[in-house]
Amino acid sequence: MSTATAAPQAHQHVNVNRPNPVSVGTIVWLASELMFFAGLFAMYFTIRSVVPQDEWTAQTDHLNITFAAINTTVLILSSFTCQAGVVAAERFQPVRAGSIWDVRRWGMNEWMTLTYLMGAFFIAGQIYEYAELVEHGLTISSHPYGSVFYLATGFHGLHVIGGLIAFLFLLGRSFSAKRFGHHEATTGIVTSYYWHFVDVVWVALFFVIYILQ
Repeated sequence: MSTATAAPQAHQHVNVNRPNPVSVGTIVWLASELMFFAGLFAMYFTIRSVVPQDEWTAQTDHLNITFAAINTTVLILSSFTCQAGVVAAERFQPVRAGSIWDVRRWGMNEWMTLTYLMGAFFIAGQIYEYAELVEHGLTISSHPYGSVFYLATGFHGLHVIGGLIAFLFLLGRSFSAKRFGHHEATTGIVTSYYWHFVDVVWVALFFVIYILQ
């Protein structure tokens, strides 16, 4: 009695979708940045626990919560414009395909430029707020609250400025590229990771500093 033998199967090539190393590296770096800001939050709550309530309240009364809320709203909205730029980058559209007033046909450059302007507005607002607080006598050396306030918000502001520099690099690379391809799109995507990160950190800072006080 003969036994049926299965025909040898042809070798099948399996495609493995590996994560983009640039994206992975950016995420790992942002994780280390998260630890840095966690240290700032720990510093804030530690100082808060040792300063008498009446002294702390006297300093927080100088905060312009309405102005800070407007500035925060602009920064939050910039995350949406940044993500719209990512969508355009993923379809390899660097520039608008129609009128500048037709935002539905904007490319990555237009969305990222708008995001840059909104981020610059936030920094300008933060500088204005600092000037007002100094005018009221709250400086980094005048009171422990001033120290933690300026350190926490100041380091975040430096990170926002770093993001603005990244946007300039992104736009410069996009404009100089003869052909907008995967490298340019990847630059836009990892820049958005960083920008979303600084936005989320600021939302947490705003809640702790301006809402909880």
